[in-house]
Amino acid sequence: MAHEKRLLPPYRASLAGTLLAAREAVMAPIRPLLRDAGVTEQQWRLLRVLADEGACDASRLSEIAMLHAPSVTRILKDLDDRGLIARESDPADGRRSVVKISGAGRMLVRKVAKRTRPILDAYQAAFGQRRLAALQSELIALARVTREVGATSDLPVEEDT
Repeated sequence: MAHEKRLLPPYRASLAGTLLAAREAVMAPIRPLLRDAGVTEQQWRLLRVLADEGACDASRLSEIAMLHAPSVTRILKDLDDRGLIARESDPADGRRSVVKISGAGRMLVRKVAKRTRPILDAYQAAFGQRRLAALQSELIALARVTREVGATSDLPVEEDT
């Protein structure tokens, strides 16, 4: 491949590679705090969403937390068994259930948030409040554009000749 024309940049320089590297750098000091609290990153995401959004059904939870539905189902069972969430029937549709964070779940989120806040504040101080806000705004815009582009099935494909 060294003599061939590259079709893609080296992975570490690719969009996916740089985004993943940034995510890993952000999460590295937070993971031990989650471990100490006895939750995985995915469990934490679901608890955070429930704490932020309030009660919602599993599909909405899956969408907001950016987790696959089967994973959400499995994680919710574990969180329910541990008393960190509660399930109720949807008043509008008795066949569906709605998930909400329990008091114990809310306490866990508060406890971890108190330990996470100094790390997030340090990121902001080191990177700059304006730069961080601009980065987050740009990443939201990038996510929106990539969803739109991904939804377009008639993208041109260059044929090898």
